[in-house]
Amino acid sequence: MTAYLLSFASVMKSIGGVLLAIVILLAMVTIHEFGHYVAGKILGFKINEFAVGFGPAILKKRSKKTGELFALRIIPLGGFCAFDGEDYDEDDVRKETAEETSEEKPFEECETVKSQDVFQNDGGRVASSEKSPDEAAENKEEYPEPKGKRFNDQPPWKRIIVLIAGATMNYLLALLLIIVMFASFGRPLYTVVEENPNPPETEPTATEQTTEETVGEEWLTTGDIILKLDGKNVYLITDYMSALDGKKAGERVPVLVLRDGVETQVYMQLAKDAEFANMSDTLALLESMDIYGLYTTTAKQDFFESIGHSFVYSWKIGGTVLRSLGELLTGKLGLDAMGGPITTIKITSEAASSSLLSFLNIAAFIGVNLAVFNLLPVPALDGCKVIFCIIEWIRKKPINRKVETMIHFIGIIFLFGFAILVDLLQLF
Repeated sequence: MTAYLLSFASVMKSIGGVLLAIVILLAMVTIHEFGHYVAGKILGFKINEFAVGFGPAILKKRSKKTGELFALRIIPLGGFCAFDGEDYDEDDVRKETAEETSEEKPFEECETVKSQDVFQNDGGRVASSEKSPDEAAENKEEYPEPKGKRFNDQPPWKRIIVLIAGATMNYLLALLLIIVMFASFGRPLYTVVEENPNPPETEPTATEQTTEETVGEEWLTTGDIILKLDGKNVYLITDYMSALDGKKAGERVPVLVLRDGVETQVYMQLAKDAEFANMSDTLALLESMDIYGLYTTTAKQDFFESIGHSFVYSWKIGGTVLRSLGELLTGKLGLDAMGGPITTIKITSEAASSSLLSFLNIAAFIGVNLAVFNLLPVPALDGCKVIFCIIEWIRKKPINRKVETMIHFIGIIFLFGFAILVDLLQLF
């Protein structure tokens, strides 16, 4: 009976972790799209629908004041803010044809897209302008037409603001979570788990000169919480690698630690050359530091100091995202080190269900990751759309809308394929 209860509790904890992971991802996607929505409303864009999730709608409500549709959809791993005329459609065909032939064509207002015909994956949409009779009657008899200009009729600088607003909201939410985490629990740091059973002597080695400064030096030991390495603040494991990279065996590295609550300057002698194959080469890091492990801990700081470190911590996370992508492109990091939606949910559920500190930390990581990833110049992502807007701004005319839409569509296929591939590599 006891074994059954333990097994049941374990299953419920796993389910709870998965639900927490989905809540985190859904919240981050929603705040991203809300950023697009708010910027669009302020700048006078016509918005047809704001949806949380994608797929068939579970709940939907059309505003009697604005005519905009708000929907909750069945698949809770996405969302979209459907700007009128954002993608290539028949209105664009007529407009381009009129420009080429210098013939005047009557402008036809784009109809509100059917909610079930819209699919969005943070940038790409496929929409139908057809409406059911009931929906058409609903719009004409009870609800006003949403106000504002179509997306592609707005000047490029306005579109750029709307496009980057989503990533900005992701970052701001992540920063807020980091500030709460630092203020409540302290700054995340690493402490030495177990020292080398044969630590280096405090006497100078053969490669060092004997000076008065080396007499009585203290060395890194078990329980020390590392604040700085070689004079540099360290937040993530990648900071340790950056601080030590290129140093040789036998070098003495200054380390600022918290020891019994007091900041203390100690030293660490490298046992091996600090050479790392990639950012995940933690074994080489531990071997070079001549320690057996690092354990995550926190250290309390005053409020204003926490604010400053919160900003730096968020930038460090963003830098890690860019570094991982760079190493992936150069071949230093394999695809098996990446993760798709399934892997993300698995890792997030494990972290989120362990403690409130881990919950805040993983949510902040996801927020910064989404912000950075969405601004990459990859087709279908906001970053690529910004590039198209900049090109249009410079050329004084857009690139063929049909070509742009096709590029983004190919980007969606690539991103889905990549996500499936990296998840399969994790499974097998």
